[in-house]
Amino acid sequence: MEGLTTTKSPFIEKAQHEGKRFIRQPYELYSDENHTAWANLYSRIQPRWKRYANPKFLEGVAKLNIDPDKVPRIEDINNFLKPLTGFSAKPVSGYIPAYLFFDCLRNREFPTTITVRDISKLDYLPEPDMFHDVAGHVPMHTDTEFADTLVRFGECALSAALMIQELKDRELQVQRAKSVIKAMARFFWFTIEFGLIRSGKELRAYGSGLLSSYGELAYSLDSPEVQRYPIQLEWAVNQYFEIDKYQPLLFIVDSFDHLFSLVGELEKWVKDGKVSNVSPGEPFVSDSDVESFLSAKL
Repeated sequence: MEGLTTTKSPFIEKAQHEGKRFIRQPYELYSDENHTAWANLYSRIQPRWKRYANPKFLEGVAKLNIDPDKVPRIEDINNFLKPLTGFSAKPVSGYIPAYLFFDCLRNREFPTTITVRDISKLDYLPEPDMFHDVAGHVPMHTDTEFADTLVRFGECALSAALMIQELKDRELQVQRAKSVIKAMARFFWFTIEFGLIRSGKELRAYGSGLLSSYGELAYSLDSPEVQRYPIQLEWAVNQYFEIDKYQPLLFIVDSFDHLFSLVGELEKWVKDGKVSNVSPGEPFVSDSDVESFLSAKL
């Protein structure tokens, strides 16, 4: 059986070659090794979720009834998820350009990878995989406040696209798009992917990059080498990051209501031009990211 292993899947390669971004989950293609990799990832992270994850995430895991022993069917996940917040996981063949990604969130759809990391690379994979997307992201989508925050990100992207397309000069459109995309990507990274939240007198993880990483989840909250600061919007949108290292800097929100308000503030900053020239550096903004904002049908 060919399997659905990240970077090694003929099914995904064919879909990408044909330009298919949104696909089905061909469940029959998962190999025994794929199921074993999933089971190993899921079983070993359980104690760390109980120790370091925020309570809403743990509630979400229980509500989704995720299969611990084999790769879940996305259809089954959605049957539990959609009645709770209207969100659903939407299978994709790989990278989704920035505006399309945020627009999916606005429509309560979460682009979800269907491949599983190689069983020999359980600790780290630079590419997204299904464990990161389904086990790391989706449990938080069962919480109404968090789900509404994701929708707000999509509304922020819509406001940005409207603002950018109203500009008459193409060069200015491209420059503005690159800066706004960079700002939104950084804010998403330091919140949705690698955010910490106050839980009583303690800190807990809610970012999916932490919650899907056996090693970094503990490191993020225990290591004295990590800088942890209350989030400030101007810091987050101007702070570059590297994807292939444990994060040395993490930001803390007080609550998911606080996070929701910050995304609203970010949208206002977009409209007011306050993120039109953020600091250079990572993440890289591709031509397809820029074009997705310039050509978005609004």
